[in-house]
Amino acid sequence: MIIDERLRTYIHSLDKGNTPFLEELENQAHQDGVPIIRAEMQTLIKTLLALKRPERILEVGTAVGFSALLISEYAGPDARIVTIENFEKRIPEARGNFKKAGREGQITLLEGDAGDILPSLSGPYDFIFMDAAKGQYINWLADLVRLLLPGGILLSDNVLQEGDLTESHFLVERRNRTIHKRMREYLFALTHHEQLCTVILPVGDGAALSVKVENRCQETIS
Repeated sequence: MIIDERLRTYIHSLDKGNTPFLEELENQAHQDGVPIIRAEMQTLIKTLLALKRPERILEVGTAVGFSALLISEYAGPDARIVTIENFEKRIPEARGNFKKAGREGQITLLEGDAGDILPSLSGPYDFIFMDAAKGQYINWLADLVRLLLPGGILLSDNVLQEGDLTESHFLVERRNRTIHKRMREYLFALTHHEQLCTVILPVGDGAALSVKVENRCQETIS
C-alpha cells in the first residue's frame, strides 16, 4: 500500500462514481478476479480527460474493456480509441462489453502483442494509457514517444508496484525481480527523457504522468 488506508478511504468517500453500466462492469470484474484500474486511477483519468479533451487515444492493455469504456464515456463522443490486448480469453469479453455499451464504433480493439503492434502504428495520439505487462513498459517506450503528439499525455499505471519499488532488489521475491528492475529502468527513462516532462504520483498503485514537449523538459521549465 502506498498511502494510509484511512486517507485512501476518505478520498474514496468523495468520489461521485460512474455510470450504472461502468459500475456493473467494475463489480463483475472484481467478482471474476479480473484486474482493472483502481478508483483513484479512474478519477485521475477523468480529470485528465476533462483537462486535455483528447480526440485520438491509445490504450495498451484492454482486459475486459473497463478502462477503454471509462475513457470513451468521459472523453466525449468525438474521441476515437485504439486499444491493444494479447490475452485471448479477454478479447471476446471486451468486444462484448463494447457492444453492450454501444461503443463498438468508437473503440477499435487490436488483437496481439503490443511489442508487435506498436511499431506498425502511425498515430499520432494525444493521450496514451499504459496498463499492460509491467516488465515490457521500458521496451515499448520509444514507440510510445514516437506516437505521442507534442503536448500529448502518456499515463502509465502500476509503476510503484505496491511500494515494492523502493525495496532492495534482493528483498523482492525472486519471481518479481525482473519487473522490479525493468520498472525502475522505465521510471528513470521517463524522468530523464529529453522529450518528456514526468511526475510520479502515489495514486492507486502508482502513476507516471508524462507530457511530451518540443524542447528539453528542463529548458521548458526554466
